[in-house]
Amino acid sequence: MLRIAIVCSVVWVAMSFCACRHIEQSSLSLRFEDLHLLPAEELFDDLDCELRARKAMHIDSLFKRLQRLTGFNGVVLYAEKGHLIYQQAFGYEDPLRKRKPLSIESRFELASVSKMFTATAILQLKEQGKIDLDTDIREYIPEWPYENITTRLLLNHRSGLSRYESLADEYWPDKTVFLTNDAMIRLYMQYRPAPYFKPNGGFHYCNINYALLASIVERVTGVRFADYMMEHVFIPAHMTHSEIYQINNEGRLNGYRQGLVPGYDSRGRRLVSVPDDYLNGVVGDKVMISTVSDLYNFEIALNTGVLLSESSLKEAYSSGSPAYRHRKDNYGFGWRIRTEADSAVYHYGWWKGFRSFFIRDLAQQKTLIVLSNKAKGPGADHFWKLINDTVYELPKASAYYLVSRQRIDQTIRPEI
Repeated sequence: MLRIAIVCSVVWVAMSFCACRHIEQSSLSLRFEDLHLLPAEELFDDLDCELRARKAMHIDSLFKRLQRLTGFNGVVLYAEKGHLIYQQAFGYEDPLRKRKPLSIESRFELASVSKMFTATAILQLKEQGKIDLDTDIREYIPEWPYENITTRLLLNHRSGLSRYESLADEYWPDKTVFLTNDAMIRLYMQYRPAPYFKPNGGFHYCNINYALLASIVERVTGVRFADYMMEHVFIPAHMTHSEIYQINNEGRLNGYRQGLVPGYDSRGRRLVSVPDDYLNGVVGDKVMISTVSDLYNFEIALNTGVLLSESSLKEAYSSGSPAYRHRKDNYGFGWRIRTEADSAVYHYGWWKGFRSFFIRDLAQQKTLIVLSNKAKGPGADHFWKLINDTVYELPKASAYYLVSRQRIDQTIRPEI
C-alpha cells in the first residue's frame, strides 16, 4: 500500500506543476488495476513536461532575439527525443508592408531541401528493384549524351555535369516560357556543354544531378514526378500540405506563384517580392512546397520505416565522397553529412526569396526546421548552436512512447 501511495503522490505532483496535460479530478481516484495498466512512459511524460516547457521558453527567447537582430521572418519547429517541443511563426507573409501574419501552416518553397525527397523516391524504386544505382543512367534516359554517369553519382553530386541554369540562361530562347526537365535534357543534347570533370572524378554540388533524378523517376514509373511524390511520399507520410510545384497548362509565366507565401529578396535596403521564374519548371532539385509540420511528419515517417528500410536510410546518411581536409562536410543521398558531429544530417535551401533549414542530430534525437520567405536572415551557425545546446537536455524517449505518439499523430490528422 505504501508503494501505491508513493506512485500516486508522484503522479499528483507531476500534474500539479505541469499544464501540458489536463486530466479531470475524477481520474485521480485510481484503482490498483489502473496503476498496473498505466505505462511508465505516461508517468515520465508528465515528469518531463516542465523540462520541455523550459526548453520551449529558451528556444522562444533565442528566436525572438534573432528576429530583433536579423529581421528573421519565418516559421520554426524544434523536436527532441520524440517530443514536439516548440513551433512558432514570426513575421508576415508580406514582410515589406507587415501584412498577413505567418502561421504554423504557412507553405514555403523548400529550395534545395527538396533534394532529400527526390532521393527518397529514388531509394524506394531501388528497393523495388526498378533502379540499379550503379547502372549508367542512359538505361533510363536513352537520349542522354554523356557516358558513365550512374544514379549513385547523381545522388552524391559526383557526376561532374555542368549547371543547367547557366546553359538555359544562354540558350533558352524565351524566358517567359517555363523550362521543363525534358526541355533541359534537350538543351544538353543540342549544345553538349563540357563537364567540370569526368564522372566520379570529384565532388561538385550541382542542381542538374537532382533534376535528372526526378526525370529518372518519371521514366521508370511512367507518371509525373509530382504525382509519384504525392502518392508514394506525401500521402504515406501524412504530409497534407505538401506538393511539387506544377506549372500552368499554358507553360508560360504568369506573375507570381500561387498557393504559398511569396518570397522576398533584398534590393539594397529594400525588400521586393520575387516573381515566378522560368527555371521553376525544372523539378527534383527544388520547387517543393511544404510546411514545418509536414517536414516533421516526414522525419517521423523515416524513423518509423513508413517510407524506407533501415538499410536504405543508412546508405542515405553515409558519406558519398572521400574525406578531404578542405571540405567541411560530406554528402550522402539528399542529405549533407556533418563531419563535426557523430551522426548529424542536414540540408539548406536558398532560392528566389526563400531560405530553408532542415537539421537533424540522429544521435541526440534533435530536429530543427526553419522556413523563411526572406532571402536574408540569420545564418546556420545560430541553428547549430541550438542543436548543440545542452541547456534543459531531455531524457531519451522510449520506443513505446515513439510508436504511441506516431499512432496518435496519425489518428488526429485529416484524411487525404
